[in-house]
Amino acid sequence: MTKRPNQERSLVLLKTDAVQRSLVGELIKRFEQTGLKISAMKMVEATEVQLLEHYNKDDVWYQKKGEGIVKELTEQGKEVEKEAIEYGKDIIRTVVKYMQASPIVALVLEGNKATSVVTKIVGSTEPSTSDVGTIRGDYTVDSFGHATYENRAVRNLVHQSESPVEAEREIKIWFKDEEIMQYTTAQERIMYDVNLDGEAE
Repeated sequence: MTKRPNQERSLVLLKTDAVQRSLVGELIKRFEQTGLKISAMKMVEATEVQLLEHYNKDDVWYQKKGEGIVKELTEQGKEVEKEAIEYGKDIIRTVVKYMQASPIVALVLEGNKATSVVTKIVGSTEPSTSDVGTIRGDYTVDSFGHATYENRAVRNLVHQSESPVEAEREIKIWFKDEEIMQYTTAQERIMYDVNLDGEAE
């Protein structure tokens, strides 16, 4: 099927807490009910190499995030034991550990404005401030402050691509080209007036 204007792909990872809490079916249902198409899906045991490539950050990001952690530690009355940039790097270290605690489920979702739609469904990164009706708002109450206090990753159930460009980069980390299916759904036939082969009628 020919790519149409605004047709995008988004990578979604259902993290270890989603798998451990048996929420996989419920979360996938939310994406499907919106009209997004699953183009690829598999359960994987993430490798450290994959995760470090996926969460590829620069020193500016580490410094900014680390400064936020230093501020939280100070507010909690805890000792600041290292430079801010090292706390920033700890975020990725704890995320890698968290994402290897059990298998995860990786999906490629496709549709009109897919990355924006997925972000809306998932909610903001911090569960405690996510809106009611979003995945994170409805299924978990974790917070950055609590995770920092316990020196662990935030339990927020889902990773979603932040932009179409980021999605294409991330998809290559988790899927081979031949694993991504090309087909037409009933919703696409209704929206775009196409047949099962993806051709306009």
